[in-house]
Amino acid sequence: MTPRKIIIIGAAGRDFHNFNTVYRNNSNSEVVAFTAAQIPDIAGRKYPASLAGNLYPEGIPIHAQDDLERLIKDLDADECVFAYSDVPYTAVMGLGARVNAAGADFTLLGHKNTMLKSVKPVIAVGAARTGCGKSQTSRRIVEILMGHGLKVIAIRHPMPYGDLEVQKVQRFADITDLTKHRCTIEEMEEYEPHIARGNVIYAGVDYEAILRAAENDPNGCDVILWDGGNNDFSFYQPDLMVTVVDPHRPGHELTYYPGEITLRLADVVVINKIDSADFENIQTVRNSIEQVNPRAVVVDAASTISVEKPEIIRGKRVLVIEDGPTLTHGEMKIGAGIVAAKRFGAAEIVDPRPYAVGKLAETYRIYPEVGKLLPAMGYGEEQIRDLTATIHRTDCDSVIIATPIDLGRVIRIDKPNTRVEYSLQEIGRPNMEDVMANFIKGIKR
Repeated sequence: MTPRKIIIIGAAGRDFHNFNTVYRNNSNSEVVAFTAAQIPDIAGRKYPASLAGNLYPEGIPIHAQDDLERLIKDLDADECVFAYSDVPYTAVMGLGARVNAAGADFTLLGHKNTMLKSVKPVIAVGAARTGCGKSQTSRRIVEILMGHGLKVIAIRHPMPYGDLEVQKVQRFADITDLTKHRCTIEEMEEYEPHIARGNVIYAGVDYEAILRAAENDPNGCDVILWDGGNNDFSFYQPDLMVTVVDPHRPGHELTYYPGEITLRLADVVVINKIDSADFENIQTVRNSIEQVNPRAVVVDAASTISVEKPEIIRGKRVLVIEDGPTLTHGEMKIGAGIVAAKRFGAAEIVDPRPYAVGKLAETYRIYPEVGKLLPAMGYGEEQIRDLTATIHRTDCDSVIIATPIDLGRVIRIDKPNTRVEYSLQEIGRPNMEDVMANFIKGIKR
């Protein structure tokens, strides 16, 4: 039987996982290429032979998604597998139309063949969109588990932006590990809060190897926490699935891929940001949950903010810096920084776009809907330099840093600045302690 020639359409994450779990040792298929989107500077590399397995002694090339039709023709591809996340349904099927028009089949893989089974209990946290508050929900869950004396190992959805061979399995237990692994700002934003709370976090490329390492972590492991990325569903089979939805983007929970999948799979749905959302939008999200997953337990929550130095905001012309991916493909218009600016009496939110340089200027061209916020883009050294230069050029009195890490630790900010931190606060009952009670009781039994 002639192997089916396959192109995996991805963004350096789910695409590699789908390959590893479904195609790596499958002689009935030949993955002839990956394509890359969303993440800059991924195209032109290779998925290395050391990770690709014995069937791929030369590795697998990674091309730009823009070249898809040409690749289907030149490589005589039979099938294209879509494998990245936080994409509107219209864009997914638009891409499907391109693939079908070029002559290939268009495939979406489900969780049956891509979820790995752990020997440890697993809680998976996902979201309907990027920026719903998944990370703060994960931190709240870790806090509860650790409060019960359980050793938690977090595993983060992949962000392999560097040397894929070196990044096969990464372990972060100390803040110095961020430097050791040459983390980007995006990676630090996800790993550092876990490290600060005293739990180990893993990430990388090969998620079966990562899972086995986590299960046998030298610090011990009672529970695996899958800390999902974008709105992807878990790479691991969960014993408890938690999905976070966002009433600032009502209706998106039913119109973005694969966010609706995470909603339909959820045992628990957290409606976050109730404190800053309109009642009508909250009700729209409630109706969506009732429509597609009425069995789920619903937890209402606020995304509470705290500001280190409110006097840096009050009466000032402020530049607001928010998490990069949340603003770009997450399409968020209102983040913790904007909320802080309004609550603490900023005189003006300064538009950074006239001052943007290099990669930051390019980001605004690609994502014009970002508006008057500055995305903390830091996928590589060039972006970090351009972010620094843009901050320095912006005519403002002070800077609000609403990223999950202290950005001032990573780059030099030449203006007065203050951090905004945010955490999950449940409203009423059930709360997260309630919904996790049976899970925790089962572990301790």
